[in-house]
Amino acid sequence: MTPHTELDQDMLAWLKDAGQAPKPDRLTAALDALYAVGPTAQATKQAQAKVRQALAQAKGRIVYYAVAPRTLVGNLFVAVNDRGLVALDFGLRESDFVARVQQRTKATLIRSREKTAEALRQVEDYLAGKRTTFDLPLDMSLMTDFQRRVLLAALKIPRGQYRTYHEIAQAIGKPKASRAVGQALGHNPVPIVIPCHRVLGSDGSLHGYSGGGGLKTKAWLLELEGVRLS
Repeated sequence: MTPHTELDQDMLAWLKDAGQAPKPDRLTAALDALYAVGPTAQATKQAQAKVRQALAQAKGRIVYYAVAPRTLVGNLFVAVNDRGLVALDFGLRESDFVARVQQRTKATLIRSREKTAEALRQVEDYLAGKRTTFDLPLDMSLMTDFQRRVLLAALKIPRGQYRTYHEIAQAIGKPKASRAVGQALGHNPVPIVIPCHRVLGSDGSLHGYSGGGGLKTKAWLLELEGVRLS
């Protein structure tokens, strides 16, 4: 036996593998059994669900927007994705609108009159008095649960009527949250369609409005809908 062969035999002996088949330990045997069987049906369904969710999220990262110039509230911007209306704003520059939507959605914005045509048409018709309600899907997925509840309550206010911040707070079961209600309405991403202009102070007076033109626009929208304020 050469020194090299003796070294090999010594190494095999040290590894406890000197010419004989290794004995599998329990962990290796268990892993081998799992690999042989493959994933369970439940595990496969869970993995498929995660893939679908990831694809949906990726799809939602594309937002289409467009502008209707010179409407009754100035330049009108809308943004939509595959789930519905994402943003609406007016009285600002296009670059500011794009920056706001990108910051909120973390999406890629693409200018497309075709993708936004229906939303633009409905809002323009509303402002011109040709339409009294909207038929647009809304994407509220980026809102907190509290803001979603507040805006859904505002959405239920009939045209030609108004509610106070306190009444909205009561409607969502948070009677002491009038200030928080005002903040949630102030961050309404789709004003006019979600009529936050129909919410007034407890004395029936106008309070802050984030849309272009501020309180003047809020008063004009209420007048358009037949609300006469003293």
